[in-house]
Amino acid sequence: MRFVPTDEHEALGEAIDEIIAGCGGVDVPRGWANGDTASGRRLWSQLADLGLTGLRVSEDDGGMGGTPQDMVVAFERLGYHAAPGPYIESVAFLPHVVPSDIRAQIAQGVIATTSAAPHAPWAVDAQISDLIYAVGDSWWAEATVGSEEESLSALRRLVVVDPGERTSSDSAAIAFAHDEASLAAAAYLVGAGERLLDEAVSYAGVREQFGRPIGEYQSLKHQLADVRVALSFARPLVHGAAVTLSDHTGPRAVSAAKVAAGVAARRAARTALQVHGAIGYTAEHHLGLWVTQVPALDTAWGTPATHRARIARALRAE
Repeated sequence: MRFVPTDEHEALGEAIDEIIAGCGGVDVPRGWANGDTASGRRLWSQLADLGLTGLRVSEDDGGMGGTPQDMVVAFERLGYHAAPGPYIESVAFLPHVVPSDIRAQIAQGVIATTSAAPHAPWAVDAQISDLIYAVGDSWWAEATVGSEEESLSALRRLVVVDPGERTSSDSAAIAFAHDEASLAAAAYLVGAGERLLDEAVSYAGVREQFGRPIGEYQSLKHQLADVRVALSFARPLVHGAAVTLSDHTGPRAVSAAKVAAGVAARRAARTALQVHGAIGYTAEHHLGLWVTQVPALDTAWGTPATHRARIARALRAE
């Protein structure tokens, strides 16, 4: 069993980094948060050309036929750059639920989103999506945009959708899709945590207090080290869950990864905010893109309490 990324995974991550940098880097999520989705749509199109939107779509349906390990590598980089848009819904969830003709459209770069009660009761970014769905325990349906809900993160616009005629679907496939979406969220959180740590370390090296960089103070070093340890423990859980996703230990491993990633990313957000001091609280500083995205994703696709309860049930069953 291999838990570390391969050379191919590293190449995929580097390609995603280069594409996002070429589209404007942090200006992409900043614009999205302010209502300008043009650069975000351009990024989506270029990542689709790379094959990201078809990563979990079979080659027969025009996709890449990638593995869950490929997916977590990609979503970690998306999280590092706070890439906006319904990537979890399009890339990780819907390909396991919808029929082949829709999967083919998603692989080609059509933006799709969905609600998926109970863990994702609202559709993300439905206003800019080409395909909108609602998914239940054993059905899926095309849906229309309803009312907008308040969101913790300006990068995740939440919408109540109204489902149309329902089509029966395999409940086991939908449950698997929920697990894969949870794992994608966990990988995104690890990437976001890494970016927050990088931002904190960088700022601690240049911000001076009493004539010394604040990064030289022991108490701050300990806080940053705690973040490094938390992220270093979370990442193997995410990659391990990707390996076991298809077998009977998969659901418990996904829940463990989601909990650990959320804890690590929240610690990173809290520490980065403290390191940056007053400027970290301002809307003008880009740190807020990750600080608000982390708690929003931590509670999406299953809250920490939900995943902890599932781990407990699995342990009792053994």
